[in-house]
Amino acid sequence: MAVYDRDTDVAATGGYHITLDERAQSALRRLVAPEIMRRLLASASALRLRDRDMFWDYRGRVLGHGPDLSGSASIDVDRITLRTLLAEAVGEDLHLGRAVSGVGVDEHGMPQVMFADGTSVTADLVVGADGTHSVVARHLAAGPTNHPAGIIGFSGRTPRAGLTVPEQHRLGTRSSMAIGPRGAALYVGFLDPVGNAALDAPELSTSITTGPTYIWGAMFPESARTDVLRDLHGTALRTALLDRFRDHRWAGHTLEVIARTDPVSVAAFRFNAASTRATDLAPWAAGRITALGDAVHATPPTAGMGAGAAIQDAADLLAQFDALPDGTTTTLTDAIGRYEAQLRRRGGEVLSAAMSTVRLILATNTTLGALATAALSPVVAATARLRRPPSSS
Repeated sequence: MAVYDRDTDVAATGGYHITLDERAQSALRRLVAPEIMRRLLASASALRLRDRDMFWDYRGRVLGHGPDLSGSASIDVDRITLRTLLAEAVGEDLHLGRAVSGVGVDEHGMPQVMFADGTSVTADLVVGADGTHSVVARHLAAGPTNHPAGIIGFSGRTPRAGLTVPEQHRLGTRSSMAIGPRGAALYVGFLDPVGNAALDAPELSTSITTGPTYIWGAMFPESARTDVLRDLHGTALRTALLDRFRDHRWAGHTLEVIARTDPVSVAAFRFNAASTRATDLAPWAAGRITALGDAVHATPPTAGMGAGAAIQDAADLLAQFDALPDGTTTTLTDAIGRYEAQLRRRGGEVLSAAMSTVRLILATNTTLGALATAALSPVVAATARLRRPPSSS
């Protein structure tokens, strides 16, 4: 086995944290050594130890709560931490700085991968795990496998201690989501791999987050005005984001998590999505070249399930190989066909979950949607106050 990655440093990556549910963790246990899993859990933040999630409106009023997380097995982990541990698990079989320029077959009909440096390799099987803009999947599908979802995202990291005490109290040790008129939305995730460690073994922790931190994501409908923001960086981008939210009449305190973030941490990215119809995914005949994860079912981050689904894809593919009779590859194509059937089903499920939030955000970006959001928010907030238990924060 050999793994080729275009990056020259596994720690040089975008994104901030990844959620892995019980299914994703179970799949990962089948892929890596127990010690890697222990170090991952020691570096991860357990959802069961944080407050119940909350939904706000654009004025900071409580609209409702998420499900009880006390029994949740899900974890959040720094993206860099996860990539570093996975790279360690692969070991010497990982080859960095190898950008794929194309795939095909050699004169014997075997899969071949071409690299940007002019070299190539031939293999029994090629699996493209090369993300939203996958060269491998585009080759297989003879075209793009996803499209822009209509939203541009912006994200950053803010230490909890950097906020005022009232805002620390409002946000709490939870994740929260707020959607306002005209498609402006703000997600604030809570990450604490030290105080809320999934496994109490600090000597094993490799987390790059060393204290309670809010990982926030701002979202706006894609437009010419939003595209301008994508060309900005650092302080200029942070200032432009704040101005955009203020234009949409968001309460000042709800923007503190952005205003007090390190401007170097602020980044922009486009939401891309594959079809939510399982039958549209992996639209090719099974063969010795296949793909997994976002290469097939590119998923917006609005469900927190994309990375977990990719890990499950990899575990399913390995399970199909393990089920093959020893010493034979005669049924390899059938095994890949069974894997791709599971891939389509899972991809359709995670995409449906992610796109439901995307559609809700976009629905507010109409005259009627904006008016309804502004008019109904105080009504829903008042109802939530009446229903709130006396001890609820």
